[in-house]
Amino acid sequence: MDSPKYSSDSYTLAAGTSSDNDSPRTPYAVNETLRLLQSDDLSSKIEAAKQIRRLSKTSHRNRRHFSSAIPQLVDMLRSDSVESAQSALLALLNLAVKDETNKISIVDAGALEPIIGFLHSDSNMQEHATATLLTLSAASVNKPAIVASGVIPFLADILRDGSPQAKVDALMALYNLSTHPDYCKLIIHAEPVPSIVYLLKTCKKSSKLAEKCSALIESLVEFEEARIALTSEEGGVLAIVEVLESGSLQSREHALGTLLTMCQIDRCKYREPILREGVIPGLLELTVLGSQRSQFKAQTLLRLLRDSPNPRTDIQPETLENIVCNLISQIDVDEQSGKAKQMLTEMVQISMEQSLRHLQQRAMVCTPTDLPITSCASEVSLK
Repeated sequence: MDSPKYSSDSYTLAAGTSSDNDSPRTPYAVNETLRLLQSDDLSSKIEAAKQIRRLSKTSHRNRRHFSSAIPQLVDMLRSDSVESAQSALLALLNLAVKDETNKISIVDAGALEPIIGFLHSDSNMQEHATATLLTLSAASVNKPAIVASGVIPFLADILRDGSPQAKVDALMALYNLSTHPDYCKLIIHAEPVPSIVYLLKTCKKSSKLAEKCSALIESLVEFEEARIALTSEEGGVLAIVEVLESGSLQSREHALGTLLTMCQIDRCKYREPILREGVIPGLLELTVLGSQRSQFKAQTLLRLLRDSPNPRTDIQPETLENIVCNLISQIDVDEQSGKAKQMLTEMVQISMEQSLRHLQQRAMVCTPTDLPITSCASEVSLK
């Protein structure tokens, strides 16, 4: 049996070498396959399931044609034949990809119970079942039924002990289910944070996996149990800070949101653990080069991290430079402090350059068209 091949956003299983594109023969192939599926012969049913998997791999039209086969395929999941169950599971997985109606129909047909049972099977069936749950959980309508099935602890177990691919799929399924606060509580009770931190520590910080890890952690740290788990895990806060420094734009926003949420909820408790991991350089970069939203959040977090969170208007204006200088003065003289000071210098330089560009652009707008303009920047500042 071929191994599953996944794209970053949706899951499609590899099929044979034959072309899966629509052709004039497709309607006949669909009808013949559906006829085989109705057969009492098990080998014919298995062959039909394999054909459905192949024909629906890249054809949305065929996914629609084969939607009527979902109840029979779900019945095959309960077969004593491993080959029958696996063929049906892979066919259902392909039918669910990029098809919201099929996702809902599969759950409505009672597929969750046998699929969850496969989570305890050998590694191949576990991977297929986890990928299917991930795909089904992408439909908002399915989320209550999936959560009610009790699958969250099993996904957390796979996140800890599953194969590398199953771990990734379990993580993304939990991320899909974390969009509701009540579901977040159930996820936290399954204690997934150590496993998420491990994945985050060992993956490339600019990867899609790091983005999903940081996004899930951002959702969970709204709750005290998750904050305690993150700060208790060795290297937990450091992993978030590393994503803040070198992750993708989306990952950095999630990491920033995580740290900001922690400080806003309990500044006294989390200020020191965050500062200790050298967060200032990453925050300084975001205050200048991040999106407008990231710049605002980074400046807000810098204010929360300084010694006094209240504006010191009686002493000096609350400029970003003053906030950062205050923070640097509290850090031990080491590599972190030196890096922060260098970043501050660069930040001021970039800010000056950006201000100059804005002035030049305004001058372009205000200058009569008959006057020549030289040395005007054509680029706008990064947002």
